Amino acid sequence: MSRAVLSLGSNLGDRLAYLRIALDTVGPALVAVSSVYETKPWGVEDQPDFLNAVCVVEDPARDHWAWLEVAQAAEQAAGRVRELRWGPRTLDVDVVTVDAVTSDDPRLLLPHPGTPDRASVLIPWLEIEPDAVLLGRGPVADLLRALPEDDKNGVVPRPDLRLR
Repeated sequence: MSRAVLSLGSNLGDRLAYLRIALDTVGPALVAVSSVYETKPWGVEDQPDFLNAVCVVEDPARDHWAWLEVAQAAEQAAGRVRELRWGPRTLDVDVVTVDAVTSDDPRLLLPHPGTPDRASVLIPWLEIEPDAVLLGRGPVADLLRALPEDDKNGVVPRPDLRLR
């Protein structure tokens, strides 16, 4: 069984609908999905706020490259255009981790290198997997505790928005 953690984000258009496109794309492989959170942009700050979520998926027929293809298919279905790194986007799907796979291939870095520094990934991930461990980095709860309070406080739950 191949198991992956995917991070979802959208800050253009119907943000919630775009997150749902990602879930539709993974289909029956979906095991768990977090609540929706609203966050300030990271990297390029002059853009709309994001909606973020994390999901866990499993499929015996998919390896890490297949999960990347799923992520890219979801982004394409949402009309993602890559113009500016860390810029606005209809949908961003990052493969955070896949089983115990490590990869330094520039097309798929695993575990995703930005994960330890992003409360927008760690908080929703812990919601659905309280004992989560990021390969090579340790317990996700410890990574989150190490982040500045401002980073953690910037991840705002949106109970009025539901993915399922």
